[in-house]
Amino acid sequence: MPTLSNFYTIKDVSEHKAKDDCWIIVDGKVYDVTKYLDDHPGGDDVILEATGRDATDDFEDAGHSKSARELMEQYYIGEFDTSSPIATKKGFSESFAQLKKKQYLGLSVAVVGISVIVGFLYLRKK
Repeated sequence: MPTLSNFYTIKDVSEHKAKDDCWIIVDGKVYDVTKYLDDHPGGDDVILEATGRDATDDFEDAGHSKSARELMEQYYIGEFDTSSPIATKKGFSESFAQLKKKQYLGLSVAVVGISVIVGFLYLRKK
């Protein structure tokens, strides 16, 4: 069981997103993967893109093997403090997708409205 000093907030993690100081969160655990960057089979840029935030979805989407998951344990430094708010890249994407849905709804309403007006004008000319 981790001690209180082993809990990190999103603010703590977000302060470590450089190539020489690289932390990520995966499944509620915080990892300092700085020393692993050069050894990562997918290249360091993949990890650097996910640093300073919750990278659970990115990690899972990549389909890591059991041995990769075991390897991560040597970089474990503590637990993520779940009482702090999480800002993930996926969260932004979901908000953006929601905006798109609203725009599509507005576009659909506009198309139907224009169709009704054109139909009305066409029938009026007859």
